Amino acid sequence: MPDELHTVEVLPSQKKVTAHRGSLLLDAAAKAGMVIDTPCGGQGRCGRCLVKVTKGQAIDHESPRLTPQQRADGWVLSCTARVGGDVSFVIPAQRERELIVVETATTRTAVPVQCDWPFYPTVRQFYAELPPPSLDSNAADLDRLQAYVAEKQGLAKLAVSPTLLPRLAATLREANWRVTLTVILEGGDQQARLIDISPGHKTGPLYAAAVDIGTTNVVIELVDLRQGKALGRVSSLNKQRSCGEDVISRIIYSERGNGLETLHRLVLETINGLLQEMAAQYKFDTRDIHQVTVAGNTTMIHLFWGLPATYLRKEPYTPTATFFPEVPASQLGININPNAPVYCLPAVAAYVGGDITAGVLSSCLFKSNKLTLFLDMGTNGEIVLGNSEWMTTCACSAGPAFEGGGVRDGMRAIDGAIEEIRINSKTLEPTLEVIGGVPPQGICGSGMITGLAEMLITGVVSRSGRMNLSLPDTYPGRARIRPGEHGAEYVLAWASESGTGNDIVLTEVDIDNLIRTKAAIYAGIAVMARNLGIPLDSIEEVLIGGAFGKHINIEAAIQIGLLPDLPWDKYRFLGNTSVWGAYNVLFSKYARQQVEESARKMTYFELIADASFMDELTAAAFLPHTNADLFPSVKEMLK
Repeated sequence: MPDELHTVEVLPSQKKVTAHRGSLLLDAAAKAGMVIDTPCGGQGRCGRCLVKVTKGQAIDHESPRLTPQQRADGWVLSCTARVGGDVSFVIPAQRERELIVVETATTRTAVPVQCDWPFYPTVRQFYAELPPPSLDSNAADLDRLQAYVAEKQGLAKLAVSPTLLPRLAATLREANWRVTLTVILEGGDQQARLIDISPGHKTGPLYAAAVDIGTTNVVIELVDLRQGKALGRVSSLNKQRSCGEDVISRIIYSERGNGLETLHRLVLETINGLLQEMAAQYKFDTRDIHQVTVAGNTTMIHLFWGLPATYLRKEPYTPTATFFPEVPASQLGININPNAPVYCLPAVAAYVGGDITAGVLSSCLFKSNKLTLFLDMGTNGEIVLGNSEWMTTCACSAGPAFEGGGVRDGMRAIDGAIEEIRINSKTLEPTLEVIGGVPPQGICGSGMITGLAEMLITGVVSRSGRMNLSLPDTYPGRARIRPGEHGAEYVLAWASESGTGNDIVLTEVDIDNLIRTKAAIYAGIAVMARNLGIPLDSIEEVLIGGAFGKHINIEAAIQIGLLPDLPWDKYRFLGNTSVWGAYNVLFSKYARQQVEESARKMTYFELIADASFMDELTAAAFLPHTNADLFPSVKEMLK
């Protein structure tokens, strides 16, 4: 009976109150003087009001924020669970609640994937003690060296990088014929090329670098090929951003005067600066780096090589190459050992590059028996659909919005960036999570996604993305919705709360950019799946790569129509799969063989050649979509 009274015990305070059957546990806690924070206004969307039922009965629907095991253990959301009889529940400490939310909500950390590649680097280093020449044995220094490695290392042939030959004699004699040789295996396990010779016995790390050249950011992973482990990572903005935020802008810039030379120089400055930063941090000379692997989209690799990119943007969108020869670092202008080999992971087409073949490699998609959707969401949105038997890929120009570009207060995901937003539906006041726990300075991609989703669900914006300036003033947070210099805007943080001294806002112009970005990605997924005759709900697993991808809140991404409305447990975050793929290639020749095989196997689908793409793009430029039936969970919530 609805009027039936029950005893509710709130732990650990051990306070007891009476409550009617059907009352919220949240209200019972408040009656007992215990306030539980509900940033979403008690709509069961933020997962911050967790409590654990220890005895008795609570009526609760199955929240997707909780795993079946956690529900079995008694965890419920106090804003949705109701008194079903005499009941006792524990309000855990704030830190414990946060840990549970992180583990069960949609914002998940990256899941590492291990493909168990055999450790087989192609760059090796070994110590050699050569017998000095004499009148009885006066073979040439190079012949003496080649005979030694043939006997001691099983190398039938040892070539020498031409730049080493002039200093070979002096190095051998100054070192009293005791030297450390660095070689790269090539043309078979018994053939190698000498790329460095150093006096004495070097036993420290054998340094190499895995480089991800992103349109927005460049990331470098320092690795030790001797120990087979990563040592550290550095990143920075790609200096090419000053010449355009997306690949098309940079291709156009490359066509002006010395534009190509400028873009080539800027990416080298970025890479060399990061290498120098890493060398200073780990106290070594950049000349001690003996191998580099590079992953990046096709445009970035063309500019890295100094190749003309003009034909990448002109029909029929033809790259100069998709497989690039391995060359010494000095040829490309990388300030490391000049003979160090530089290998770029292969591309598939003009807009599906080595960053995606790296993702297919590091995600192990190439050997999956599940129908898998792989997404790399950055300035460009690349999509792969398939499994171990076949893979189809396409790309769409997503734009830099989710990486902070084209958004008034947008910024990278660094300290001071708002990374999650919850808007209280009863007050329209926001609750912000800021990276580093400092006053907010701007908003990064993950914050934009949750912010836009919250604004939609709470009615701050319409499905077309327009601000609702007609909301009544009875909402305490109504003052945050106001006209601005560039149209209406919502104030996330007042100037007095921010780290910049200015209001931090999301404007209608920002929202337009976000909607265009999410529409491009969803349209790409939908068109490719439709052309393959694959219903979206038949996809068994969705793998999300990219540095930005690991921060995406899946629930919010579905609510705005960025990702298909699939069960959350189908989604997995993999982090920066591009740099991870380059890293795998450094450690194993078998990984390199596989990434090349995958690149040849992938079928490229040209979205721009599909007449339905623009129609799908237009339909997706709505929240969540013009056809709300494609997003049943969001449609139900919007009711």
